[in-house]
Amino acid sequence: MTGPQPLKNLKVVEFTHMVMGPAVGAILASLGAEVVRVEPIGGDRTRRLIGSGAGYFPMYNRHKASICLDLKSADGLAVARDLAAGADILIENYRPGAMDRLGLGYEALSEANPRLIYCSEKGFLPGPYEERTALDEVAQMMGGLAYMTGPPGRPLRAGSSVIDVTGGMFGVIAILAAVEERHRTGRGQKVQSSLFETTIYLIGQHMAQLAVTGKPAAPMPARISAWAIYDVFETADDKPIFIGVVTDALWEKFCALFGLDDLWADESIRENTARVLARDRIMPQIRDLVKTWTRDDLIAKLEGTGLPFAPIGRPEDMFDDPHLLASGGLEPVTLADGRATMLPTLPIEMGGARPGGEAVLPNAGADTKAVLAALGYDEARIAALLESGAVEGDG
Repeated sequence: MTGPQPLKNLKVVEFTHMVMGPAVGAILASLGAEVVRVEPIGGDRTRRLIGSGAGYFPMYNRHKASICLDLKSADGLAVARDLAAGADILIENYRPGAMDRLGLGYEALSEANPRLIYCSEKGFLPGPYEERTALDEVAQMMGGLAYMTGPPGRPLRAGSSVIDVTGGMFGVIAILAAVEERHRTGRGQKVQSSLFETTIYLIGQHMAQLAVTGKPAAPMPARISAWAIYDVFETADDKPIFIGVVTDALWEKFCALFGLDDLWADESIRENTARVLARDRIMPQIRDLVKTWTRDDLIAKLEGTGLPFAPIGRPEDMFDDPHLLASGGLEPVTLADGRATMLPTLPIEMGGARPGGEAVLPNAGADTKAVLAALGYDEARIAALLESGAVEGDG
C-alpha cells in the first residue's frame, strides 16, 4: 500500500462472512494491519453472491491475505489456533456460540495468547435477544430506522448496508480502544459490537427529540423540517437538486442571489422559526424559481456561496466524480477475475494522505502456503495439510 499505515505492526486473523465482520478487517487492513482472512474450503460463499450482494466481497475484502481451512477437521482447527496464537486481533461474526463450539472462543484462545483482542460482531449484544438471527435489514426494521426512512406506514430500509458497516466501524473503535488499554495492562480482551445496538445509536437523535419535545419523531418523509428550505427541487432539465437554507444569514444571501426582493422585504420571516411556520407560503415561490434553472446552471450559481446544495447522484456517477478522482477517494482494485475497477478508500486523511492504495482481490486460498510458512510450517507439513484437505489454496 502507498498510503499511511499506522497499524502496520498489528496482526489480524479474521473468521467472517458477508459485510459486518469483513468491514472491520477491511478498515484495519486499509490502515496497514496485516489481515489474514480464513475462508472455508472452496472459498467464502459471499464471493458468489449475486444481485445486491455482488459488491460485498470486493468492497470489504481488499488488502487481505486469504487462507482456506476445514474447521471441521482436527488439522484445520490446529492451523486456526496457531493463527490466533500469533495474532494481536481476531475478528469473527458467526452465529452466537459457533466459535466456542469449535474451540475458537475467547476463553480458549486467550489462554494461549493473553494479549489477544477478540472482536465479536453480532446481531445483538448480550441480553434477551442475543440468540436471535439478525441481518442489517432485521436491525433496521426492529430498531426504528426503517420506520424513520420510509413514508408513514411504509417502513423502508436505507439504500446501503449502513448498519453492517457502522457496526463494523464500532467494532474497530472498540478494537483500537482495547489496543490502547493493552499498552497499559499488557492484556487483551473480548470486545463486541452489534447490529441492533448500532441501529439504536443511530436513531438516538429521534429518541432525544421525543424527550425534548414530548412528541414522537415523524418518519423523515413526513417530518417537520428544522428549516423552511431544506428540500429536493425539480429543475428545468428534470435533474433534481437539493438546496438547504439553514441560517438567517444564508436566507439573506439566498434572497440576494436569486433576486427574491419581495421575500427579503418581508421582515416577519427574517428569523428561521418564522420561516418554518410560513413554509406553505414560501415554498411554492421557491419551487417555481428553481424550476426555471437547469441543474448545471444552479450548481454554477451556488458554488462558493456557502449555501448547502447537492445534485442528486447515483452510485454509478461516483466513478467519475471529479472530487473523488482528484482527492484520492477511489483506489484502483483488480477483481478476482482480473478486471480493473475503482472503489472507495477509507473516508479519512492522515498526515495529508489518504490510507489504502492499489489492491488486488485474492482468489480463495491464494495465500495459504505463505501464511502457513509464516507460522513456521515446513514444506512437508504444508504439503501434508494440502493433501489431507485440511487446507486448500495456491492452485
